[in-house]
Amino acid sequence: MDLVEVAPNVNPPVARIVDFEKFRYHEAKREAAARKHAQDVEIKEIWISPRIAEHDLQTRLKRVNEFLDDGNKVKLTVKFKGREMAHPEVGYQVVKQALAFLGERIHIERETKFEGRNLTTIIGVNKKTKEEIDGQKNES
Repeated sequence: MDLVEVAPNVNPPVARIVDFEKFRYHEAKREAAARKHAQDVEIKEIWISPRIAEHDLQTRLKRVNEFLDDGNKVKLTVKFKGREMAHPEVGYQVVKQALAFLGERIHIERETKFEGRNLTTIIGVNKKTKEEIDGQKNES
C-alpha cells in the first residue's frame, strides 16, 4: 500500500492509502473513457467572394447549416483579389448578410477581421438552439 495524493490543488491536500499500481490502472481507464466520449469539433471553411451573387451565397450558407448540424464550427472567409481590396466594406456587407441569414442559430466565436487579403470570422452553433435541434431529432 502507498500514500497517494489524490487532490493536490485543494486546501488541505487530499491523500489516500491505496495500491499505487491499481490506482494508476483505474486513472488510465477513466482518462480513456473521457477521450472516448469527447466530441471532435472540426473547423470547416467556406470561401466567399465579395462579388458573390445572392443565390450563390444562399447555397453556400445552406452548406454552412449542414456543417453546424454536424456539430462543427465554420470559418467564413471572404477572399479579395486584386483591386477588390480597395473596397473592404463590400466584404463586411457580405459577412453581415451571411450572419443575418443564419440568424439566432449561431453565435460568433471570433469577430470579423482581416488576415492578409482575407476577411474571416468563425461561427458556432448557439447552445440553446443545439439543444432544441437535438430534442427534435429524438422526437422523430
